[in-house]
Amino acid sequence: MRAALDVLVAGGAQFEIEPIDIGEKVYTSGISAGITPDAWDSLRRTRVFFKAPITTPQGGGYKSLNVTVRKTLGLFANVRPCTAYAPFIATRHPGMDVVIVRENEEDLYAGIEHRQTDEVYQCLKLITRPGCEKIVRYAFEYARAYGRSKVTCMVKDNIMKLTDGLFRKVFDEVAAEYPDIEAEHYIIDIGTARLADQPERFDVIVTPNLYGDIISDVAAEIAGSVGMGASANVGESCAMFEAIHGSAPDIAGQNIANPSGLILAGVMMLVHLGQNEAAARIHNAWLKTVEDGVGTGDMSPETETVGTSEFAAAVIARLGQTPRTLAEAAYDPDQKPIVIETPERPAPADKALVGVDVFTHHRSTADKLAARLNAVAEGPFELVVITNRGVKVWPQGLPETFCTDHWRCRFEAKEAASTADIARVLAKFADAGIDVVKTENLYTFDGERGYSLGQGQ
Repeated sequence: MRAALDVLVAGGAQFEIEPIDIGEKVYTSGISAGITPDAWDSLRRTRVFFKAPITTPQGGGYKSLNVTVRKTLGLFANVRPCTAYAPFIATRHPGMDVVIVRENEEDLYAGIEHRQTDEVYQCLKLITRPGCEKIVRYAFEYARAYGRSKVTCMVKDNIMKLTDGLFRKVFDEVAAEYPDIEAEHYIIDIGTARLADQPERFDVIVTPNLYGDIISDVAAEIAGSVGMGASANVGESCAMFEAIHGSAPDIAGQNIANPSGLILAGVMMLVHLGQNEAAARIHNAWLKTVEDGVGTGDMSPETETVGTSEFAAAVIARLGQTPRTLAEAAYDPDQKPIVIETPERPAPADKALVGVDVFTHHRSTADKLAARLNAVAEGPFELVVITNRGVKVWPQGLPETFCTDHWRCRFEAKEAASTADIARVLAKFADAGIDVVKTENLYTFDGERGYSLGQGQ
């Protein structure tokens, strides 16, 4: 951070620095959130956060402060440019120039996890329509603002038909509003493979949170080095800028870390602040330094390997210069930050309760569990299927299917039902000693099923 700030100030950035302490030191002082109320006040007042890599202590249930800040301040868009700097930085993909636009607030990064039985743990994947619409629209607006011609959606909607299916559906809806930009879709697994092998096929990629985290590291690494990756986290009122790499406590204070990711994040911050002239000056000085073969060890420089502070000094010495081979950085002085407002919510759907999934902790067979459930179940619900890890095991399950001690028992309503009916059934199960660890109500919305079938159902 010290090296990056030196470069930004020398390059003509106009801002006041208001430091805050976050991360490991705050965690270990007894503040479990890793950030103090005073730090929150600072962030909300300045609305711009230039963040160094921080460490979340292992164990102890500490939550990631990066995720906390992004979600608390509504920083829904994570923008990660991944560019090759051939021939000065080694890469197999010299023409690579891809931007990953990653959803930043939801998906599995909600971090809602539970241990439910001796053998089974769960993590909830939460996807919302407003969240999908904001990030997809941001990707198309970004493409339009920066002269890019294509946006690719990557999800796993062939398996997660409701959650990832919603992301894909919203992508198709929003894409129709941008006829000047090509839109395409990839399943995330083959999409990642194509990105790693043929990144030149892609321009802007938009994807949910977890996939975006993974593929942006893949893209940064194949471009040359994760150490050069920069990231903007943008919301309606606040923004955070950081290197995409995590912390490295084992090399802290040794003057060997690569400050490039943070320097380039600082360039993105200056563009966000409207200081485009300074952004271009610093970016071009960094490019000229790379072009001159000067870099930290991870950059494998051709001419001179230097330390963190020496690399910063080399960039500062080249302020006012431009690269000869690499493309010169230029930023439109009229470029404004992309602002995506929260979309209006449509009228509520006609929601009807049609059943309940009852998750149980049971150490015997599916047939014995079904017999216990049917012996005490009453009211409008009928047991129709039991699954184990999503696979149907009753009725007519196969003996080859491996089962744990965690069972989903699906009851469908034979007639109109209410949550009070569910409560009565659960009370019967409790009286019978059936260990219910969780329930999920089954609904239709405007007549459309709002839940997935079990595999084999």
